[in-house]
Amino acid sequence: MGRYSDHKAPILAGSVASITGTAASAGLVLAALASLGASKSQTASGIFVLITMYGLLSIGLSWRYKMPISIVWSTPGAALLISSGTLGLPFSSAVGAFIVTGFLLLLTGLWPALGRLVSSIPRPIASAMLAGVIFNFCVAPFKSATAFPWIVLPAILVWLILYKYATVWATPVAMVIVFTLTAIDLGITVDPSEMLPTIEFVAPTFDFAAIVSIGIPLYLVTMASQNIPGIAIMKSFGYEVPFKPVMSATGISAVVAGFFGGFSMNLAAITAALNANDHAHKDPARRWLSSVYGGYVYLLIALFTGATVAFVLQAPRDLILAAAGIALLGTIVSALSAAVEVVELRLPAMVTFLVTASGLSAFGIGSAFWALLAGLTVWGWLSFRSKKS
Repeated sequence: MGRYSDHKAPILAGSVASITGTAASAGLVLAALASLGASKSQTASGIFVLITMYGLLSIGLSWRYKMPISIVWSTPGAALLISSGTLGLPFSSAVGAFIVTGFLLLLTGLWPALGRLVSSIPRPIASAMLAGVIFNFCVAPFKSATAFPWIVLPAILVWLILYKYATVWATPVAMVIVFTLTAIDLGITVDPSEMLPTIEFVAPTFDFAAIVSIGIPLYLVTMASQNIPGIAIMKSFGYEVPFKPVMSATGISAVVAGFFGGFSMNLAAITAALNANDHAHKDPARRWLSSVYGGYVYLLIALFTGATVAFVLQAPRDLILAAAGIALLGTIVSALSAAVEVVELRLPAMVTFLVTASGLSAFGIGSAFWALLAGLTVWGWLSFRSKKS
């Protein structure tokens, strides 16, 4: 019985991690690509390529280094992309920005000093920028509750109950409730011809405004909210992630995915914890199997991206944003907590948060960039003044 349980544990852990992680963020990623002007086929292509690649990367890297290395898309990055949709840039420009993000990730692997530079941004300021990016999405469920109370309120209630008793299932179950009730209420159906996965090449254009508004902020959010925490979480379980090969592999893969509508790939944070803890296997040396099995599950999920995209694009935008907001409630709690954890950095962090949440845009550049610049400026000024006094 013990052998059977040990054999079954990594399969269960990897499957739960992959299914819950994808279910919790798929709606957000779909909304991100659609808000940037991607067509139905381009959106389906981007999702299919992303899920396929991070399935292959999770299998390959975990197998090579014998540790549970989970590769996923950036959920906070997707939230950033939704807010960038207001800039009115063509999708080809967004694709160019995705490719730049991939090159920056690759450069981080080849030139670790860049990773150290990003790491030097104070965590409260980076967290405040993330909280500002997702703020409007986190209030969306409560705004939508007026127009769709019979859909949104049950999802929020179930999320709250499960968050207390079975946290890992809270978001996926809430997503299922939102989409199920939406389908029933609006009579949404999916044509069988749309169920097959799609892949479509997108010719990129490299627009300065897109690179500064999307490419660089997406890189910073990916590093600050996914890669750096992912490395820290793995370290807490006793695993030293091979930084150079992982960053290089995700960077190259992100560049390739960009040509097909996909955006950045990165180390998992929450999924990493699910695959690396003792529930995955009693023996830490065998937990890498959970990420391998999880990778196979990702490949299966990729086969159904066509149907998922077809469904989401028929649903009202307010409900998709409400679903995304529910998925991000835990994220904003963590981000705001981190933003105020250092007393001396509370003001710079709050300035960063407020500028981001304001949606400020200047010279075609979105609020995330200006917020980071404002927060670092305030931090530098207060540090300079304190030293002079």
